[in-house]
Amino acid sequence: MDRLTSLAVFGRVVETGGFSAAARKLNMSTTMVANHIQSLEERLGVRLLNRTTRRVSLTETGRYYYDHSSRILAELEEIDRAAGALNSTPRGKLKIYATTAIARFLAPVMDEYLKLYPTVAIDFDIGERMIDMIEEGYDLAIRATLLPDSSLISRKLTAWRHFLVCSPEYLAKHAAPDEPSHLTSHNCLQYAYYVNGEQWQFHDETGNPHEVKVTGTVVSNSAETLRHLAIGGQGLFLAPSFVVAEDIDAGRLVKLMPRFQAPESLIAAVFPDRSHMPSKARLFIDLLAERFTEHRKWMI
Repeated sequence: MDRLTSLAVFGRVVETGGFSAAARKLNMSTTMVANHIQSLEERLGVRLLNRTTRRVSLTETGRYYYDHSSRILAELEEIDRAAGALNSTPRGKLKIYATTAIARFLAPVMDEYLKLYPTVAIDFDIGERMIDMIEEGYDLAIRATLLPDSSLISRKLTAWRHFLVCSPEYLAKHAAPDEPSHLTSHNCLQYAYYVNGEQWQFHDETGNPHEVKVTGTVVSNSAETLRHLAIGGQGLFLAPSFVVAEDIDAGRLVKLMPRFQAPESLIAAVFPDRSHMPSKARLFIDLLAERFTEHRKWMI
């Protein structure tokens, strides 16, 4: 039997003066109470309680054991309370990993978070590699695509789509594609981690899927590099909406094939374990979710 539970049962028997009264207080059967006491006595090799038909009383050894075990249980309760208080107040280092293209959207959230919780420090890494969150000690990762690792938990922050874009300069030299099959005659700038590789996917107004294999002069794991090349007139870019939304608004890039859309994707906060998430991570994710609701335009 669990030793701490047996200690707690022993203390309640002493305090209530009997097995039945202790059982009622503990919402436990009298037999189970007796089993816990027997387990303690067998472990110690001594009798802790004198039993009569009316009540129980402590032996000399039982009195010593009760005095010390009740002190230990009280200290454990205090430790539990202290640990709970530490987790309810965010403190320590929060280690975050994010996709490079998302970093600029996280910076103002971090600024707000650090002002709210000055006892937290942030260790923030960006990149495109597939990290091992557990092995590398990350509290959370912010990603534009979900990982297949089933041991991780994710929370949706906002939806987004890929937009097929190019510059006005490119359109001055090439006819705009009207449908996915036309992309085979264009220079397509390819993101190395696009989920379907060189197979670009779309669906039309009625929901029918369309897929086309593209080719181009550049493949890169840097969305920002591909964005700059597209603005410079180098080719078509199937771009994350959050990477090019401002360029589209400013006229630096033009959305193509309005009758076709790429599949919906998610930006999500990914973390190892929901049940024991420290407050420093939970509060940061809550703030992220609140601030990312402002980016619904990424689906337009």
